[in-house]
Amino acid sequence: MTRRSSRRTFLKQSAAIGATFAAPMFVRAQGANDKLRIAMIGSGGRGGANMRGLETEARGEVDIVALCDVNAAMIAPGAAKFPAAKTYADFRKLFDNAKDFDAVVVSTCEHTHALATLAALQLGKHVYCEKPLTHNIGEARIIREAAGKTKLATQMGNQNHSNPNYRKVVELVQSGAIGKVTEAHTWVSRAWGLQSVEDAKKAQDRDITPDSPKGTDPIPAGLDWDLWIGPAPMRPFNNAYVPGPKWYRYWAFGNGTMSDLGSHSLDLPFWALKLKAPLTVEAFGPPAHRDIAPATMKAVYDYDKRGDLPPVRVAWDQGNVKPEIWSTNPSIQAFANGTLFIGDKGMLVADYRRHALLPEKQFVDFKAPEQFIPDSPGHYAQFVKACKTGSPTGSDFEYAGWLTEANHLGNVAYRAGKKLHWDAAAMKATNCPEADEFIRREYRKGWKLV
Repeated sequence: MTRRSSRRTFLKQSAAIGATFAAPMFVRAQGANDKLRIAMIGSGGRGGANMRGLETEARGEVDIVALCDVNAAMIAPGAAKFPAAKTYADFRKLFDNAKDFDAVVVSTCEHTHALATLAALQLGKHVYCEKPLTHNIGEARIIREAAGKTKLATQMGNQNHSNPNYRKVVELVQSGAIGKVTEAHTWVSRAWGLQSVEDAKKAQDRDITPDSPKGTDPIPAGLDWDLWIGPAPMRPFNNAYVPGPKWYRYWAFGNGTMSDLGSHSLDLPFWALKLKAPLTVEAFGPPAHRDIAPATMKAVYDYDKRGDLPPVRVAWDQGNVKPEIWSTNPSIQAFANGTLFIGDKGMLVADYRRHALLPEKQFVDFKAPEQFIPDSPGHYAQFVKACKTGSPTGSDFEYAGWLTEANHLGNVAYRAGKKLHWDAAAMKATNCPEADEFIRREYRKGWKLV
């Protein structure tokens, strides 16, 4: 089948399906002991890591039956390990053979997440999608609502959601260990993105990016550049874009650190404080660049009451900035990256693997609450179990969709250069029509999200 005919088939299938979603198609595996047939969309980088995660946590429970990647070199290691797996360059051709698999793992670049994910949902396939779930707010809304119309298992790849430390922190906050929380700060030290050559070297940035790439480099053998670009506007190939994670700093393909590490780090306050859509978002940093996300920025979210929970302000700091309280408190400075919850009875600081109640003297005799959030068997194992039994996942697309929207809103406020008053239902900044161009995007001819 030619690429053109496959594209026509893909669009016809999507249009025909429309808003009607197929039932779960775990056809061959009739019981919880049968193997789940998985198609990998994106087989190198994060795709390779996700394959290893499935092998480690769900050994003997899954069968990798298809490998898809726009770069043949990325398929080769997986094909050597799973010689019976069919191989594809174009995920639309993979979906022409949807009967061959029960679930997909989407590990492509961020700008193609939504297209592969929506097609899989429409065909009744369970979906594990790397973080961030989508490239923008509009796509996150489409994916969240589409998944909600099915009974399919979904999971976003923010693996820390399944770690025991996060569970314990959420239990402490939600049980009232530090009282009513009205302020939270999250900070990450990674400084990748638009910055001076000197700052990039100091931050050990993987790719020095003082401005947009100039010129054209030879396309590496085996890489289909047209497919890699996918729905984004076509541009000449440059070594600045590949391999990942180089591309993630360019607005056309990713959203920088805010949406990438925000999927991990802002997950903790989002979960613990039961957040969804903010009332307002404001961002600070260097002037926004037309093409490149910043290495350093700050975003501040204000959330309304949620049930009996009080309004809360959540701040995000990335790169070379930290919360003011971090610079004055040695106990907090011990966390180079982390989240601080400030309540009316104390504070709690945490990173991925540890946490501390502050001030320490106040909590010497503190007794942790009885566990009320079940332990996760592992992020991948949880997904596989959900596919087979219908059990819940921790970061399903209902939860991950809201988290992704909030993370993208920080970037929208930064790029628009204005404090946004957010109408979540209308998906619009009521005071800033110029933000609309950052909420959705136009797709290159031949690509649609329908």
